[in-house]
Amino acid sequence: MKKINTEAGSFRDPAGTIFYHNDKVYRVLSNEGYERYKFLEKNNLLKQLIDKNYVIRTNPIATQELNLKEIISKYVLEHDKVNYISYPYEWSFQQLKDAAIHHLDLHLYLLNNNATLIDASAYNIQFVGHKPVFIDILSIKEYEDGEYWKAHKQFCENFLNPLILKSKKNINFNNWFKGNLEGITTKDLNSTLGITDKISYNIFVQVVLLNYLENKAINSEIDIRKVKKKKFPKTSYISILKNIRNLINSLKIKKERTIWGDYSTNNTYKIKEEINKKKVVEQFSKKFKFKIIADLGCNDGVYSQICLANGCKQVIGFDYDLNSINKAFRYSKENNLNFLPLYLDASNPSPDHGWLQSERKGFMQRANFSGMLALAFEHHLAIAKNVPLDQVINFLTNIAPRGLIEFVPKDDYTVEKMISLKGDIFEHYNEENFKNILSRASKIMSEKIVSSSGRKIFEFSKI
Repeated sequence: MKKINTEAGSFRDPAGTIFYHNDKVYRVLSNEGYERYKFLEKNNLLKQLIDKNYVIRTNPIATQELNLKEIISKYVLEHDKVNYISYPYEWSFQQLKDAAIHHLDLHLYLLNNNATLIDASAYNIQFVGHKPVFIDILSIKEYEDGEYWKAHKQFCENFLNPLILKSKKNINFNNWFKGNLEGITTKDLNSTLGITDKISYNIFVQVVLLNYLENKAINSEIDIRKVKKKKFPKTSYISILKNIRNLINSLKIKKERTIWGDYSTNNTYKIKEEINKKKVVEQFSKKFKFKIIADLGCNDGVYSQICLANGCKQVIGFDYDLNSINKAFRYSKENNLNFLPLYLDASNPSPDHGWLQSERKGFMQRANFSGMLALAFEHHLAIAKNVPLDQVINFLTNIAPRGLIEFVPKDDYTVEKMISLKGDIFEHYNEENFKNILSRASKIMSEKIVSSSGRKIFEFSKI
């Protein structure tokens, strides 16, 4: 019998352990987990949640079918697999906002059905295309009369505080969140906001007052074990969730211009050149019809859309420009695309971190793509970030076994602008060297000129 491949971060929930087998996702339940699952099955609650697209599709499974000795006589569930796991620090403002509202809507539905959530972790939300879904069904338990929202603080740190930070101060939460996996503390947010921000009743209650109460609790010498709490009416519980939902729904971000925010409509390509480039992507997509393809430097998703229109099942886009990510996400929602754009600084991608540096997997650990696009991308690493060309190519060719990489020569206007800022210190940056390195890392299947400046798209294969 084979051994199970356990998810490293699954220790967070003693009620159930996630494991993988034959490219499927399972959860083996503890006694407590089994009791929670039985509650969900009662009154058909789990089926309702699945039918309403609140939670991941889940089914019990006979353990003898898996032939795994560790789970014999255990109760096991199978979950639909999310093809690409993303984290809240990789989401744009609108994505985190949608995830927060999804979490609150789920919680409100549960309270109206005598159930509640035991935590408020943003990591329990995943995106399938543009649609958020809750993946940790064992975080749901039976509601006890008079209980408080114990996860209020966690919800604020994981969802509300990052959204307020961006909306009120125009500070991106991503790298801050990436540096603190628990989110943004109310203390830090309160220190960042100005007086005019705090005038708002909702901000005052959810940030200023909450920070005051947290400090009071820390400095208090009262033995909390001896404090008797009054029962909290369910109507008040629901009211708090609805008020926070209204607050989150009202949060907006200021429009600002960024360097690459309008790149798809304002670039150095001529119309005919752009058509040629799109044709290359179209032919590549039609030829392989990838199950899941990565679009590095996706901008607002022009080439991702071409991939989906020509047989690819799912696209995960990556870009450094959060305005572009927001724009691409809105387009994906409006057109119901299986396209998920995410934030990525390729020179500093998400690392392996959390407990034992394995709880949250880094970008390369999650790179299970069958295809890859890197159009107008490599020079942002090789020139703008001074990353050696061989390292850039090895990075790109390790993301997927097949892909397209566009080489941008030195006499291209975009590269000329980059070099003008630091001088031409890139002796080895040329097409000949690029081809030599790429041919050592993979097989070059084709090369096509797509611009008058000599830009070329190379198709590579490691299969």
